[in-house]
Amino acid sequence: MKEILIKRLGNLLCIKSLVTLTLTLTAVFAFMAVTGEIGQDFMTIYAVIIAFYFGTQAQKAQGGNG
Repeated sequence: MKEILIKRLGNLLCIKSLVTLTLTLTAVFAFMAVTGEIGQDFMTIYAVIIAFYFGTQAQKAQGGNG
């Protein structure tokens, strides 16, 4: 029972970390868009992270591992 609780807590922290990272990057992206300072490197990194986040969410919704 204790192992299951620890595993679920770990999964929750992992999800919260992904959401926090995604929201933080989105805020930085919005700020850079308003100031007109978006670089190609940031756009690439942002797109990869957002695609990974939504890809893992879609996989979970379909019942896949992840």
